[in-house]
Amino acid sequence: MRHIALLGSTGSIGQNALEVIEANRGHFNLLGISAGENIAELVRQVNVFEPEIISVKRPQDAAKLKQLFPQKRIAFGSEGLLALVNHPGVDTVISAITGTTPLEATLESIRLGHRICLANKETLVAAGELINRELLSSRAELIPIDSEQSAIFQSVGSNHRDLIKKVILTASGGPFFKKDKREFRDITISEALDHPTWSMGTKITIDSATLMNKALEVIETFYLFKLKKEQIDIIIHPQSIVHSLVEFRDASMIAQLSVPDMKIPILYSLTYPERLDFEENRLDLASLRSLEFYEVERDKFLSVEMAYFVLEQGKNSGAVFNAANEVAVEHFLAGQLSFLDIFQVVADILYNENFYPVSNLKDLSETISATKSKTVELIKRSRTK
Repeated sequence: MRHIALLGSTGSIGQNALEVIEANRGHFNLLGISAGENIAELVRQVNVFEPEIISVKRPQDAAKLKQLFPQKRIAFGSEGLLALVNHPGVDTVISAITGTTPLEATLESIRLGHRICLANKETLVAAGELINRELLSSRAELIPIDSEQSAIFQSVGSNHRDLIKKVILTASGGPFFKKDKREFRDITISEALDHPTWSMGTKITIDSATLMNKALEVIETFYLFKLKKEQIDIIIHPQSIVHSLVEFRDASMIAQLSVPDMKIPILYSLTYPERLDFEENRLDLASLRSLEFYEVERDKFLSVEMAYFVLEQGKNSGAVFNAANEVAVEHFLAGQLSFLDIFQVVADILYNENFYPVSNLKDLSETISATKSKTVELIKRSRTK
């Protein structure tokens, strides 16, 4: 039995995680739950799962929940996330909040020795060195939920890291991988949000369209599997059936295949090294007509080149990269940047920054805050020209 705190219950990963928990009540016990501003959905979830502790983003929402659930422990803000992971009995944390918001709670979970089922790639992108340093002195487990990272984790299996020649991340390519770069400036918000394979949150859908999501996964892979940057590659696979591959020294390749359903890697992260039955959505090989693979055009998707630059720089460069992208995506969704501008804004920030080591969470917070301010100013200046 795993006793779970779920960070980010109302997003797509969080809702999939709840479906997995609901289908396996004999194996999983939900003790704590957190959400942002979708309070109506959170209330529904609390009524179904009856967690002992609830955390929300805003104090006014916490006050409403105290009236609705007077017997429950209610918390809010960053302290609320810390209260969740510290709640008595919790041994497993599902981190499904996007961005760097759950970083402090993740570090606390590591110190507490939890299993951390990580769907939040920004954690390792922004603080990979810090996270790995904390893991060295902890009995905590970091198990990936991202379908690509889960595929690598499963494909590596019991093989030693020195047997790996390279890992190959598959990317759906989003809606624009066949589009000419000259058309990028005219891409609309609705077009960018129309993902051909996955149903995801707004920000991650835009990141998939720019391949920024895959760029972040390159950095995540580097820290998660402790590889060299030369050992990490990307290939576009529109069907999203092969979720990633590992090539070994003897030229053998091992891949993990399944239908594109996030409940599968979520379930595996909770049950590893065991597996539970999943009959809901199984892969029918006979129904597959073709599996396509294409090289990534790095001159078109500049996000990928920036990821490898980050790996060369280390220090706080991942935090700068991620924060600049967050701001650029926000402004694109607000109609204040073109799709093509996302690449240019992030590049202008990243390639003109001086990087320094991240010793603690304070260093990281300062980097993120300063980068976001610089990015906002850059966008303002570019719009007044």
